[in-house]
Amino acid sequence: MNYTQKLTLSMLVPTAMVAGAGSAVVLGALWLQGKARVEPSQVIADYLAIGCQLTALLTTICVAACIGFTVWIRRTAESVLGGDPSVSSSALGALADGHLALDLPEAKQGSLLHSLKRLATVLQSTIGEIRNSTQSISVASSEIAFGNQDLSVRTEQTASNLQRTASGMAELTSMVRQSADAASQANQLATSASEVALRGGAMVGQMVSTMDDINQSSRKISDIIGTIDGIAFQTNILALNAAVEAARAGEQGRGFAVVASEVRSLASRSAEAAKQIKSLIGASVEKVESGLRLVQTTGGTMDEIVASVKRVSDIIGEITAAAAEQSQGITEVNTAISELDQMTQQNAALVEQSAAAAESLKSQAQNLAQAVAVFKVSDNERLLDQ
Repeated sequence: MNYTQKLTLSMLVPTAMVAGAGSAVVLGALWLQGKARVEPSQVIADYLAIGCQLTALLTTICVAACIGFTVWIRRTAESVLGGDPSVSSSALGALADGHLALDLPEAKQGSLLHSLKRLATVLQSTIGEIRNSTQSISVASSEIAFGNQDLSVRTEQTASNLQRTASGMAELTSMVRQSADAASQANQLATSASEVALRGGAMVGQMVSTMDDINQSSRKISDIIGTIDGIAFQTNILALNAAVEAARAGEQGRGFAVVASEVRSLASRSAEAAKQIKSLIGASVEKVESGLRLVQTTGGTMDEIVASVKRVSDIIGEITAAAAEQSQGITEVNTAISELDQMTQQNAALVEQSAAAAESLKSQAQNLAQAVAVFKVSDNERLLDQ
């Protein structure tokens, strides 16, 4: 039976009781009218007595009905509220004051007191979680703010270091370009030196060939001198034979002896001159051979010089190419450092924005903590407030 049915029944019972009393009065009046035909005075007295009795009866019935209705209403209210209404009123007042740690008795499920107890439990859990989350947010925002401050300092240091690095890279780029230009000039000079060395090597080769020709000519002259020496020797022998034959001829061969003596003298002088020329030609040949060996050695040295100059030219060419690549690479590094500098400055601005956002989050967390501080989720907090 629900609350509406109980209320309807409570109103019908007194109505029925009053209706029954009215019927009794009507019946009593009819009985008195029948009896009044016999004894009028007695009827009036009886009527008054019956009226008093009926009034007392009606009063008793009304009082009983009111008491029953009051008891029924109280029981119904206690059933709906789940207990004494004062307990529910106190609980609602405590909830209104933010005191969630309510010591409520057990109540029937579906009653107001049971719902208030559940509400207090849910609010306790929710407010507790909000407080924990608020504390976590406050701590996290503080750590973020501290970290952002540290990061801001490091970012500024990084930006300063990048600026110094960019300046150093610019100087290094200039130096590398100068080195590349110097290497290019050295490469040109080495190429020119290589060409000069090649021409010198060719001239030394021609000198070697000329000295070889001189050596061969000297040997031919030496051979010719040997031939002349042989002719002088044979002439001397012929002169001796002529002198012997002139001596045998006596006076007739005296003139021939004089001629033979002159021829012998000429042959001797020719032989002596041939010996001197041979000696000079021999010394010249030795000097020519020594010069040839020296020229050949010089030619080998020139070949080595030419090879070395060519190798130096190749190395300088490689250095020039490497310097050009390094110059290009350093230029790219300089560009990258400039971009890093810009990005670092942008990061510094973002760090400042993040720090401001963290500070705002911390302030909002504090405001939220102050907003939920009105709720007391434990008895200790209530005692502290009191």
